[in-house]
Amino acid sequence: MAITVQNWFSSWFDTPYYHILYKDRDYQEAQLFMKNLTTFLNLKSGARILDLACGKGRHSIYLNHLGYDVTGVDLSPKSIEYAQQYENESLHFKVQCMCKPLPEQFDAVFNLFTSFGYFERDEDNFRTIASIKEELSVDGFGVIDFMNVNKVISNLVPQEIKTVKGIEFHISRAEKNGYILKNIQFEDKGTFYNFTERVKSLTLEDFKEYFSRAGIKIRRIFGNYKLEDFIETSSDRLILVFQ
Repeated sequence: MAITVQNWFSSWFDTPYYHILYKDRDYQEAQLFMKNLTTFLNLKSGARILDLACGKGRHSIYLNHLGYDVTGVDLSPKSIEYAQQYENESLHFKVQCMCKPLPEQFDAVFNLFTSFGYFERDEDNFRTIASIKEELSVDGFGVIDFMNVNKVISNLVPQEIKTVKGIEFHISRAEKNGYILKNIQFEDKGTFYNFTERVKSLTLEDFKEYFSRAGIKIRRIFGNYKLEDFIETSSDRLILVFQ
């Protein structure tokens, strides 16, 4: 039996296999980033933060631990169901597409760990930017933490096999038609699965065009989670702080 999924961003993230494959993500690095970012933005205790595309809530939960009032939203019902076990008076999770604004405003809106550029229609990517603008308070800051596509493309590993929890993931990568593609094939319990992650290869200039169209100004650009300067050819990340 074979299962092939085309609409990857609304289905792959909702499977247990996504979380199995990426179970070794660096939580210490993520926490350091959140500390550095909230300090840089001078967010006071109790400030309201929206975590867009929060997944199972790892950033949201830690931000709440730091003393912030956090709302996490994600398109994956199963991820949100998992995250809701950690809810309290100042931590909430809900299923929501990030291209549709919430009827609330926040001191900061975070979109972290390359959780942007998934949509088939580029207009939906722009709608996400426009939604963030609507969700920001007067002095609020938006932050998008994206991959540095220049470094990613120049260091693309075409083929890889990764075994996690007894599952052998066959991974291939390519850059095609303005997208970075990551095909993931594996078999589990007699069923063959085939998913393809498809992320638009957005550069700094692409984001500047989105922001200009939305009436948003970039305040700072960082190249890693230590908040060091962005270098186009070598930085690990493209982190945009805007209002």
